[in-house]
Amino acid sequence: MPAQIVKKATIYQRPKNAMQSGKARMSDWVLEFPQNEKRHADPLMGWSGSGDTQVQVQLNFPNLAAAQDYAARKGIKADVVASPAHKLKIQAYSDNFR
Repeated sequence: MPAQIVKKATIYQRPKNAMQSGKARMSDWVLEFPQNEKRHADPLMGWSGSGDTQVQVQLNFPNLAAAQDYAARKGIKADVVASPAHKLKIQAYSDNFR
């Protein structure tokens, strides 16, 4: 009987896009698998790649509980990365000219 392969993943909440002021998809939680195989350069095209297709999988969930339930059902050992607290710098426009 072969040994059971233990899959590992990371669950995190999307950070705010630094290039835009919108907050779309910030409430989504993402389950992502780490890279298990070293990347290598393709000799013909020069692209980097590997045989590990699990890296391409990125699952979105509406909340943390749904992501953890999915990982538990599928036998995936998932680490939860907490998102940092949002700090607001309340400032008036006139403060730019002090």
